[in-house]
Amino acid sequence: MNISQAAKRVNLPSKTIRYYEEIGLVKPLRDSNGYRVFSDRDLHKLTFLARSRALGFSIEDCRALLALYEDQSRASADVKRIARGHLGKIETKIEDLIAMRDTLSDLVRACAGDQRPDCPILKGIENATDPVSED
Repeated sequence: MNISQAAKRVNLPSKTIRYYEEIGLVKPLRDSNGYRVFSDRDLHKLTFLARSRALGFSIEDCRALLALYEDQSRASADVKRIARGHLGKIETKIEDLIAMRDTLSDLVRACAGDQRPDCPILKGIENATDPVSED
């Protein structure tokens, strides 16, 4: 099957599939005309990658998980180590989001929201001591 058919089957943009090929995550065969030919195995890998990415795993984590998935002699401890590391990052992000929500909630509560120019929200942003990370 060609790339557009594969994209529909696995619900990924063709551009993403090309990127996954470019970085070596999938290696479809090429037809005599040079077009990609995706096998059921390729579709399975693409589905696996899509699900892994939907869970927020990095490309490198996806690469490692895919290699472990294909390794019948793998140790589940290796898979768990990757998943546990990712879970720790998610938990840190949740804690950061909760802190952001609490701070913003306090600022919104402190603001009268009237016609006066005094605004605790702007003052709170101006006087913040923890710069927001842009990662």
